[in-house]
Amino acid sequence: MARRLALPVLAAFLLVACESREVEKDLKIVEVNTGWFDVGVAAGGGMNKLVPSISLELENISDRDIESVQLNAVFKRVGEDTAWGEHFVRAIDPSGLAAGAKTQNIVLRSTLGYTGAQARAQMLQNREFVDARVEVFGKHGSRTWVKMGEFQIDRRLLTQASQKTQIQ
Repeated sequence: MARRLALPVLAAFLLVACESREVEKDLKIVEVNTGWFDVGVAAGGGMNKLVPSISLELENISDRDIESVQLNAVFKRVGEDTAWGEHFVRAIDPSGLAAGAKTQNIVLRSTLGYTGAQARAQMLQNREFVDARVEVFGKHGSRTWVKMGEFQIDRRLLTQASQKTQIQ
């Protein structure tokens, strides 16, 4: 009797363990904060550098724990369709996120941005400055990447103190 029961229990466990979840239905992007992060002085030129940045949290809106979720932020300049930078992270580790819980703050920044000799705040006011947006994609298991949200990057200066970095 125990052997007959063991095989179906093992099969059910393997199905649950290998299940790929629909992140767009199970998770919600909350606590969004965008702006231009002050990287500091760019190497090699002594010029100030600003990069587009987004911080967010993921809320598990499903009735089950979820684990091993990846995020990819694709930054684009307004009016352009080509990527201007990306940032990939494991947003939820294998230990998982409980139903109804939120992740820590997740910070995603482009490696590309603007450099200039002007003061950082003045760079944002430059007539040649082009705003940016970010598309956030999520993935769990073997599923394909799915767009979870798109956000305009606010034209404001962010510093290390204003953007608490938890997961990068």
